[in-house]
Order: sequence, then C-alpha cells, then structure tokens
Amino acid sequence: MLKIGITGRNGFIGSHLFNTLGLYPEEYLLVKFERHFFNDNSLMDEFVNQCDVIIHLAAINRHTDSQVLNETNIHLVKTLIESLIRNKTHPHILFSSSTQEMNDSPYGTSKREGRLLLEQWAKDHGGIFTALIIPNIFGPFCLPNYNSVVATFCYKISKEEETFINTDSSVKLLYVGDLVYSICELIKNTPSNPSINTENIGFSKEILISDLHEKIVRFKMDYQDKSIIPLLVDDFELKLFNTFRSYIDLEKHNPVKLHNNIDERGNFVELVKLNVGGQVSFSTTMPNITRGNHFHTRKIERFIVIKGNARIQLRRIGSNHVMNFDLDGESPSFVDMPIWYTHNIKNTGTEPLYTIFWINEFYDPDNADTYFEIV
Repeated sequence: MLKIGITGRNGFIGSHLFNTLGLYPEEYLLVKFERHFFNDNSLMDEFVNQCDVIIHLAAINRHTDSQVLNETNIHLVKTLIESLIRNKTHPHILFSSSTQEMNDSPYGTSKREGRLLLEQWAKDHGGIFTALIIPNIFGPFCLPNYNSVVATFCYKISKEEETFINTDSSVKLLYVGDLVYSICELIKNTPSNPSINTENIGFSKEILISDLHEKIVRFKMDYQDKSIIPLLVDDFELKLFNTFRSYIDLEKHNPVKLHNNIDERGNFVELVKLNVGGQVSFSTTMPNITRGNHFHTRKIERFIVIKGNARIQLRRIGSNHVMNFDLDGESPSFVDMPIWYTHNIKNTGTEPLYTIFWINEFYDPDNADTYFEIV
C-alpha cells in the first residue's frame, strides 16, 4: 500500500485527487496534511516521513501583489525541500507546474522557479522528482472568477449573470478527472531509482471561447430551463455538461415539478425529455426502506417519484452538508444526481413508493461507476 501525501488537498485539483485516491483504500493510504503544516517544522517533518509519494499542489494562482504571489509559492516549495533535507527522506515528489511557465506571468515564473528548486534537490540528494506541466484544467467545483474561463461561464450563466468575451481566442482544456488519472498512473509507476522527469500533460480539447460559451448557454436553456437532457456529441461535452451541473444551486432547483395532465381517463406525465440515450428503470420501495447511498463520477441520473412519498438526500463527497428533498407522487417531480454527490431515496410514506430511474448509459458491472457511501 502506497502512502500518499497531497499538499493543497482542499484546492480544486487536490480535492479531486484526494477523493479519487480514496476510492481505492486497498491501494493507497492518504496521509493527513493541513496548510498550517508549512508553518510548523515538527508537523512538516512528521508528514514527509510518512509519505512514499508527495504531490505538491499547494500554491496561490492570483494575488493583487505579484511579489506576494511569487514569494508565497517559492516559500512553500522551499519549506518542503528543507523538511526533506532535514529528515534525509526521499519520497517521490510530483510537482504541479503549468504551461504558463514560459509566459513570464507572476504565477508562471513562480512555477518555473519552484520546479528548478525541486530539480536541484533531486540532483543534490538523490531524490525522485517528476514535474507536471499542466494545461488549463476544468471540472466540477472549480472557483469562478479566478483562473478558469469554464468555471466563470458556468457559474455566471447558471445564475443568469451577464458574461463577456473580450478576445475570442482558442483555449486548450483538460478535464480534471483526466489529469487525476494521469497523476495516478505516475504514482503507480514511481521510479525505483533517483531520477528527474518532466511530464507534459496534454490537453484534450482546443476550442474557441465563443464556441465554449455557446455550448454552456445551450446546456442552460435545455437543461436548467426546460429539463431536457441535451445531446452530448462526445466525451468533452459530457464532461462539460457535468461541470455545468455542478454550478446549479441544487436547493433552489430541486425538486423539479412535472406537469400532470389529468382528465376523465386518468393522468399523463412527461417524465424525461432526452436528446441523449440511456437506460430507464422502475422500482417499488416498501415503507421505511432506503435505496442508494452511493455516488457516481461520470453518470447523469434522474430519480422520478410517480406514486407515494419519498425523501431524496444529497451530500457532496468531502462535505457534511446534507440536502433533503421531499417528493410526493400526487405532484410528480424529479431530482437529478450531480456527479460526486452521494445520494439515496427513502420511502417516507405508508404505501409502496413507485420510482422511475433514468441514467445516461447502460449498466456495466465491469465499469459501474458506482461507489458506496452513506449520505
């Protein structure tokens, strides 16, 4: 079992990496790290001595004072190196640098200098070092108005705020889950001997900013306004759509009421409007029984209550905040399950609960993308 330490564990990339490694407890032991360890030599030393691999992600990307940005990022690298030297320990160090290394921005400069310092440590002390040259990353939960045009567009469009395109240039993008996969592969294949390596993590999509904006507006109009699951023509659009969904205010959006057409014959309700395929299932659930308590990392899923009373619960992985949505079959409604949210459904009534489930892909037991965790 590899003992893995992640600095910057609570950041955008760090949280995705931490959560993904946590899916494989038989392979990885995650060593605790907190930001204040950088200010306490004893805690820092204890941390580095426990780790087989350290992924150094901690940094600031923006600051009003470029000198503060540079000094902070270099200080974090130097603190890590000093602890490694002090303890004569040699875990595999992976360092997140950026394609901005060459553009002389304060952030890019700090990343280039940090990489060179770690390379020198590896050369002088027989360390194992891998520099990750990372392109523009997007994905769920990235901070808007910070360093990702995707996050900013998704946030503003979902909130119906005005967006601007100053220069319609192209942007090269990589989904955070794909970056995490690359890091996991590098962890698994840690060199056995001292070495210095540079991994250029390639982008997966190059797109004009105007085209990116248009896709996200379409998601908003189809999905958020009309409850239509949009046509997703490729893997990039699926990842972009799941990213967009993470910026919707779930507690305001859910549950979504369906129109119940009633006449002398009975009733008729349109449940799922699709521009994409998938699988539809039906279940009955006895009173006080709970189904689910699992989450997905890529699937789009909808729970539709058509008879009985139910409570659907959602909790984002890594959070303690539980959202409760009460649904009644007398007023048919649904809740969609965002990725990285564990979820369940409980029959809170006295009669059997009737639920229809839609998911965007056929169930594959060999690649189920279903991970158990109590809400």
